[in-house]
Amino acid sequence: MIAAVPSDNRLTETRSGLPNICGYEAEITQIVNHDKPVFLNQSNLNLDQIKSGFACALHMHQPTIPAGANGELISNLQYMMEHQGEGDNHNAGVFAWCYERMADWIPDLVANGCNPRIMLDYSGNLIWGLAQMGRNDILDKLKNITCNAQYQPYVEWLGTMWSHAVVPSTPIPDIKLQIQAWQHYFAAVFGYEALQRVKGFSPPEMHLPNNPDTLYEYIKALKECGYRWLLVQENSVERLDGSELWHDDKFLPNRLIATNSKGETISITALIKTQGSDTKLVAQMQPYHEAKGRGQQQLGKLSVPSCVSQIADGENGGVMMNEFARDYQPVWSEIKNDSGVVGFNGTEYIELLEAAGVSEEDYPTCQAVGQHKIWHKVEPKTATPEKVAQAIAELKETDHQFHMDGASWTNDLSWVKGYENVLEPMNQLSAMFHKKYDLLVAKDPDVTKTPEYQEALLYVLLVETSCFRYWGQGTWTDYARELYRRGEALVK
Repeated sequence: MIAAVPSDNRLTETRSGLPNICGYEAEITQIVNHDKPVFLNQSNLNLDQIKSGFACALHMHQPTIPAGANGELISNLQYMMEHQGEGDNHNAGVFAWCYERMADWIPDLVANGCNPRIMLDYSGNLIWGLAQMGRNDILDKLKNITCNAQYQPYVEWLGTMWSHAVVPSTPIPDIKLQIQAWQHYFAAVFGYEALQRVKGFSPPEMHLPNNPDTLYEYIKALKECGYRWLLVQENSVERLDGSELWHDDKFLPNRLIATNSKGETISITALIKTQGSDTKLVAQMQPYHEAKGRGQQQLGKLSVPSCVSQIADGENGGVMMNEFARDYQPVWSEIKNDSGVVGFNGTEYIELLEAAGVSEEDYPTCQAVGQHKIWHKVEPKTATPEKVAQAIAELKETDHQFHMDGASWTNDLSWVKGYENVLEPMNQLSAMFHKKYDLLVAKDPDVTKTPEYQEALLYVLLVETSCFRYWGQGTWTDYARELYRRGEALVK
């Protein structure tokens, strides 16, 4: 059952002048671990009347950088605002508009009798950056569509890593810290009740680890943090025999299975984001147009609506700035006259299926891409870390296509190769942090409430931000080194 919400109902947004990202782990764990329906009781959709549907998510992020007037931590959006003449910084105002516009469109659509849906994925440091900038105009609008019961059926928030860390290259002990930090800060801004409704997870860069131990710990952390499902990229998963996903299975929930090097197995529900030009597909509402050409599918013993799932950056590029603004709203007026095709939110779709009698065992199964090669060499039931390490080493030696870097929506870009100057300090800072704090926290969990722990954790998380690799060598890797330097001074 759902946990009782604490009477104070909200954490403070900052402590010691920093974002509230830790200190209430026990309370957050109790709040998020429940099996009560989130959307089912307020959904106005009837599966029997639906042929197909679509689910769209918007990903928003701005990194935190040490680039204030005196080297303070500020949002990259603030830097853009203050340096409009550099690069494409003249778009800063448009970016800010993109962060708030869904909070204008959803109420307007609902007032006009439409039945819109949208999933929102905002990194923790984007939300903190908006608060740092005093952009309460944006945050108050987002709070309206998040906390106002009138709009809760239409908007679903997805959890993510607090500082946009890509999972495969994040030190394993920090994966859960990133997940929990986002939950802490989201609860601080939007309240405990809003956090209780966050059941889907959106990984930065759609990156799925394929190292058996990393994937296992990732899914374990997600489930321990109360998540029910994960959004994954189509090409980041495979069938258990190594074949590609069957075409129709991409439009149903899948069961993502992870086996670690000790032979332990865990699974979580996955919604499949199909391949394509990500921003263009969502900007032009292609998922809706594709759904119109689809119908119901067999799942277990039932015939259920298929669902086309997509996510895109919500602010990046001309198509999202302009075409999404043109194409999103008209779709919902069109749908009013076509009840056979509807918009879903991810948790809503899964809850409707399960209420109709579908179980997790009915979902098609998948695993991270490339893992079948490991399990062809090592029988999972008799796996040991030594056997798996040997199999991985042999495959790297003999199979040029094999790697343990995971897969993402930017497969032309490695998040590992060429970035040793960022990754090595990142791993060193993480190791120093855990060496200093793990035993202390084990003895006294309230250590995570101290300003010293909070500040050290903040720098560990910030160094892991993917932007310091995505944007290449130079200024961005310099930012990473400066964050590392400050973090190292705190944990030494």
